[in-house]
Amino acid sequence: MYFLFAYLLPLLYDPYFWTILIAIAVSSWASMNVNSTFRRYGNVENHNGITGTEAAQIIMSSVGINDVTIQPIAGSLTDNYNPQNKTLNLSEPVYNSTSVAAIGVAAHEVGHAIQDKVKYMPMSLKTALVPIVNLGSNLAMPLILLGIIFGLNQTLIRIGIICFATVLVFQLATLPVEFNASSRALKQLRVTGILNEDELPMGRKVLRAAALTYVAAVLSSFLQLFHLLLLFGNNNRNN
Repeated sequence: MYFLFAYLLPLLYDPYFWTILIAIAVSSWASMNVNSTFRRYGNVENHNGITGTEAAQIIMSSVGINDVTIQPIAGSLTDNYNPQNKTLNLSEPVYNSTSVAAIGVAAHEVGHAIQDKVKYMPMSLKTALVPIVNLGSNLAMPLILLGIIFGLNQTLIRIGIICFATVLVFQLATLPVEFNASSRALKQLRVTGILNEDELPMGRKVLRAAALTYVAAVLSSFLQLFHLLLLFGNNNRNN
């Protein structure tokens, strides 16, 4: 027990340890929060008795979207809108469910379809960043590891850190897109009467919990980037 305490005590004063710990804690909390919220309101059936698929169809029809295909996909909370092939992909717990949670999630994805229809600029920016962030995220850690292997080569490490930073930039660009999609979803749920005044606050809580996962992702990436800067910035100064 003493040896364990002697090992852990120095970590309490180590900024690297805290950045990692906080990043893990934030991501875990956001994931548990969205899952618990979805389960809670996944047990509340909407007053109209319509499914997530039907809600999506009603909203798209009301805003004049007729070129988007709705299809089921495997998994839970894997729902997404694909602007490339105009598909609204709803996960199994949403596609045929009549719960308030399912309605909220389906409406949110339709919010993205509406953004695509009106050429919402932040969504276009996010889409343009996808190939850049894919390349950056794939190269970041290999470049940093190569920099370490080749005697803390600062050029490779810096390029790796810049590549990792593209992930944070992408996540920051994602925030307004997600919040706006939720705002559009709530507006349409109210206008179409899919959810009544008692159900709308429940739908809002589902969407808020989902949005917090994106905020948590930004904070987590920022802390990881900060960790890399602390770690290799110190190494650079020591050299």
